Amino acid sequence: MSRFFLVCLGGAFGTGARYLVSGWVPKVLGAGFPYGTFAVNVVGSFLIAVLMFVGTETTAMPATTRVVLTTGVLGGFTTYSSFSYETMKLLQEGAIGLALANVGVTVIGCLVACLLGWAGARWMFGV
Repeated sequence: MSRFFLVCLGGAFGTGARYLVSGWVPKVLGAGFPYGTFAVNVVGSFLIAVLMFVGTETTAMPATTRVVLTTGVLGGFTTYSSFSYETMKLLQEGAIGLALANVGVTVIGCLVACLLGWAGARWMFGV
């Protein structure tokens, strides 16, 4: 089976898991805060750190397994995990300025993009 197909299959699994977790958590903790999304992002960030450590710092995990689990499953579960991992690596490498820039540019850039998308859709549909 090709690595691409396995990543796609993993993504489908991760997306399903995200749907289940982000639906279940608000039932437990309430709907006053986006707890489902928060839980998915925190769990995904924890899991990508574990998988990347095992996959890159030990010989316990083949490269294809690492890619399927991180890019596929966790990519479907949450892309925030990739953002967290990449920022953590910058911090570990002593690139504090780049890490802070990554956080600032990503958070602000994504919020601006979201606002622009909302405004553009509102304009397009005349609402």
